[in-house]
Amino acid sequence: MESVANLSRKKQVIRSAAELFKEKGYAATSMRDLAQKLGIEAASLYSHIKSKEEILRTLCFDLAADFRTSLEKVEKLNVPARERLALGIIGHVQVMARDLTSAAVFMNEHRHLSQPFLRDFLLLRINYINRFKRIIDAGVASGEFKKNIDTKLAVMTLFSSLNWMPLWYSPDGSIEPAQLGQQLADMLVNGLKQN
Repeated sequence: MESVANLSRKKQVIRSAAELFKEKGYAATSMRDLAQKLGIEAASLYSHIKSKEEILRTLCFDLAADFRTSLEKVEKLNVPARERLALGIIGHVQVMARDLTSAAVFMNEHRHLSQPFLRDFLLLRINYINRFKRIIDAGVASGEFKKNIDTKLAVMTLFSSLNWMPLWYSPDGSIEPAQLGQQLADMLVNGLKQN
């Protein structure tokens, strides 16, 4: 993650807003709060952004694109489903770890998007989850994963485990995102494997 000093002014606005959205929640954060955090007049914000929701849309849709790009790379690999699933998990963790603040906003504040943006965002999220489910389905079909598993339950368990990461992971800790992703992948994929 770049330091705030090296960011363009618009990116500084978005970064500061993400911090406030994570801390106070989107609904409780005002443009005045954001201006105060940045040390500028509230009217000056509008030369960089159109609205508070534009910031939320940018945060949500940019991160969704990062998740999608990470998974697309994995889907192109000609490897067994268990490896694709593990690499998908590692990629998901690495995307979140690059910007834990934006990831927290993405997970918790997207519900404040107005229509049609909320619908579009939810469709992207469903598509992403279903692509992981297809990897698990492929593993069941190939005999890599247990035949009797509920793949919908498996994929929801996977995301329930991964998406809490912004609340507990510290980039200052002893484990790097790739190592964390590998450990989570080992736990989650091993639970699906055929004995």
